[in-house]
Amino acid sequence: MAVRRKQSAVGLAGILGLLLLSACNGPAEAPAEAGAALSVELVSASREPWPELLAASGEVAPWQEASIGAEVGGVRLDEVLVNVGDAVKKGQLLARYNEDTLRADLARADALLAEAAARNAQARADAERADRLESSEAMTRQTIQTYRTTAAAAEAQLASARAQRDTQALKLRYARVVAPDDGVISARSATVGAVSGMGSELFRLLRRNRLEWRAEVPAAALARLAPGMPVSLAALDGSEIAGTLRQLAPMVDTGTRNGLAYVDLPAASGLSAGMYLSGHFKLPGREAMVLPESAVVLRDGNRYLMKIDAQNRVQQLKVQTGRRRQQGIEILDGITPADRFVKSGGAFLNAGDLVQVVGAAGKP
Repeated sequence: MAVRRKQSAVGLAGILGLLLLSACNGPAEAPAEAGAALSVELVSASREPWPELLAASGEVAPWQEASIGAEVGGVRLDEVLVNVGDAVKKGQLLARYNEDTLRADLARADALLAEAAARNAQARADAERADRLESSEAMTRQTIQTYRTTAAAAEAQLASARAQRDTQALKLRYARVVAPDDGVISARSATVGAVSGMGSELFRLLRRNRLEWRAEVPAAALARLAPGMPVSLAALDGSEIAGTLRQLAPMVDTGTRNGLAYVDLPAASGLSAGMYLSGHFKLPGREAMVLPESAVVLRDGNRYLMKIDAQNRVQQLKVQTGRRRQQGIEILDGITPADRFVKSGGAFLNAGDLVQVVGAAGKP
C-alpha cells in the first residue's frame, strides 16, 4: 500500500513538472500545414493602359535629293571645289567653268545690241518724219508705209539683240555652279578639264542633310496610322532613334501589298541613306490585363497560370498571352483582378497541390 502511494506521488509530481515547463516556455508553435507542396508568393493581375506597337521595316533615304547639272555646254570645267560628304550652304560656289569664251560671246552680243539700237533709232526717226509729211502729201502712202515697216522691223531686231545679250550674260553667270540649298554633297561626277554638254549632272545634293525612313506597312494596318504619330527605330548599334510619321503613300504596291509610311528623322540621327532598319509605330494605348512573365508556365507548347483557390490549392489555368513590356505580359482572357496566382516557381506545381502562402497577393 505504501509503495502504491509512493508511485502515485511520483506520477503526480511528473505531471506538475511538465505543466510548469510548458508554462515557462509559452504556447507551442502551430505546425506547418500538412502536405503543403511548396511555399509560394501570390500576385494578382492589374489593368494597365499599354501603348500598342506596330512593327515595320524599311530603307533610310534622302528626304529630297537635288541634281545639280551643267547649264552651259561646250565649255571646259576649270575648277571643282567640293567633294562627296562636304556640307555646303545655299549659294556656295561648287565648281567653275572657263569664262574666256563666254566673255567674248557677251562682248559680241553687246556690240550687236548697240548696232541694233542705232538702226532702231534711225528707223524710228524716219517713220516719225514720214508721219509728219503724211498730211501734206509730200510723200506717197507706199513710201510712208515702208518707213513704218522698217521702224517696226528695227524695233524687233533690237529686242532680239537684247535677248541674245541677256542669254550670253546668263551663260557667263552659269559658268559659276552654286548650291541651290543647304545640304551635303551625296554624289559627284564633275571632273576638272571635262567639256560637258548642257544638262549633264555634276553633283547630287542631299537637301538640308535631311533623311527619312520609308517603312513598309501592310495595307490592312495603314488605316491605324496618322501623321504626327511617334515612331521608334532600332539603329545598327542597338540604340533607339525617335522619329515622327510625316505622311502615308497614296498607293499600295501591287506586288507586296504594302504601303509606304514616310517618317521624319532627327538631323543628328547618325544614320546614312541606304540603311535598312526595323522599327515600330506607337499606336494609341489599349488596356491590358498584366501579370509578371514569371507567373506564366510553359507546358507542352501551351501557357498556364497556377491559380490558387480559397483552400490554397492549385488550379492549372490555360491562357492566351499577348504583348510584352519590360517584365510584364498581357493575359488576353480568363482572369480577373480578384484572382490569385503563383508569382514564380509555378513549374514545380501541379493541379490539386496544396501550397503554403508566404505573402499576400500584390500587383505585378
